[in-house]
Amino acid sequence: PKVNAYIGQFRLAGAPVFASRDWHPPKTTHFQAWGGLWPPHCVRGTPGAAYHPDLKLAEDVVIVSKGMDPQEDAYSAFQARNLDDGRLLGDYLQAHGVEHLYVLGLALDYCVKWSALDAVRHGLGATVLVDATRAVNVRPHDAEEAIEMLVRAGVRLATIETLWATCKACADDTQSQEVAS
Repeated sequence: PKVNAYIGQFRLAGAPVFASRDWHPPKTTHFQAWGGLWPPHCVRGTPGAAYHPDLKLAEDVVIVSKGMDPQEDAYSAFQARNLDDGRLLGDYLQAHGVEHLYVLGLALDYCVKWSALDAVRHGLGATVLVDATRAVNVRPHDAEEAIEMLVRAGVRLATIETLWATCKACADDTQSQEVAS
């Protein structure tokens, strides 16, 4: 529900929405069986790779997929590409004049963290919408450590209740855009 609420708010503001997803091959070094950290998940073409059925993505949402190379983890949405045209997320952001990303989704301590950090590395502003993300916490306190790293890098934190109040300029700034990760 929080993700849908954010999508609705940003769409009302006229901002494009992008969605990333893990799209792993069945055999990848990302999975435990082949030396990785994770159990199999988001295997492309399976029901486990589908978005939650209650997620409301409009037809014009650009979906970018990551983790398709069997030799990479690909935590950041900046490593993701559109399956139809092969363009990377960064290409779409540039084409839309995006200057600030609002990042949400799973998982705070991996994909959300690395996507927000990459946004900053690409010279963009970044805000993590903390009430619409959850951490995996492979190790205790991974979420707290991720937040500390994000804040040190200049990433802002917001919730749906505070976003427009703390970023009044964002509501008026047509350059502010959203990315769902």
